[in-house]
Amino acid sequence: MALLKRSTPAAAAEDGRMTLMEHIRELRNRLIKAILAVVVGTAVGFIYFEPIWNFLKQPYCRLPQSHQLNGDKCTLVVNGVFDSFFVNLKVAVIFGVVVSAVFWIYQLWAFVTPGLYQNERRYTMAFLGLSVPLFTAGSALAYVTMDKGLSLLLSFAPEGTLTLVSINEYLSFALAMLIIFGVSFLMPLLLVFLNVLGVLRFKTVSKHTRMVVFLMFVFAAVATPSQDPVTMLALALPMVALFFVAMAFMYFHDKKRDIADAEHARAIEEELDGPSAPEGAADSADVRD
Repeated sequence: MALLKRSTPAAAAEDGRMTLMEHIRELRNRLIKAILAVVVGTAVGFIYFEPIWNFLKQPYCRLPQSHQLNGDKCTLVVNGVFDSFFVNLKVAVIFGVVVSAVFWIYQLWAFVTPGLYQNERRYTMAFLGLSVPLFTAGSALAYVTMDKGLSLLLSFAPEGTLTLVSINEYLSFALAMLIIFGVSFLMPLLLVFLNVLGVLRFKTVSKHTRMVVFLMFVFAAVATPSQDPVTMLALALPMVALFFVAMAFMYFHDKKRDIADAEHARAIEEELDGPSAPEGAADSADVRD
């Protein structure tokens, strides 16, 4: 319990500044909580291994029978004696990481927020509320298109041969697809977050729109494990759409910010100039003179 003890409010300043040791203790506490959440999710994954595995192998089972070992039944290969246990462990860990994503993303964000100003911390719940469905949407798209990439890769096998796909290889491929698609859908949210913090302006991004779109297609072509055109477009097109949505948000947010800054500057200028004397008082002073 001592490891999970939080720093007292008096230990940190009101603006979130902490000493180096306080940062280290805070990072340790956040990591322990995140790891515990993943461990709990992994334990649940061990208990419900069969339904989870049946769900994960469906993209492989959707392949044409010519690419499968047993035409009548969806079959994958286990190469070693200990592979069965490690397959159970890998599936359970994948389930634990995905299920506890809300919790460990929050722990990561909670470690960063003490260094932000009070008006910037209010975006915490919005960031978490958007990151989880975006990551889930990206992973779901990867799950739907996974069989297309597998079918293309297996089609390169010479005629008269059959590719034996082991469970470990398939899980590695599936995990790479799920993570790459999920993280890619978070990139536009990162642009919005940097814009909210004032680090990145709409004018800067709009000048390089074509380059950003081109780089998204390059990233999709390189990052996807199968690197087939269908999977590449399935990743690149939603990323481009989300990018333009992020740009629209940045445009209106910067416009609102510019108006607020102009009003604030005008108020400061009026305060520095001081109240002007009434015209009637000025005329009276001239008469007396």
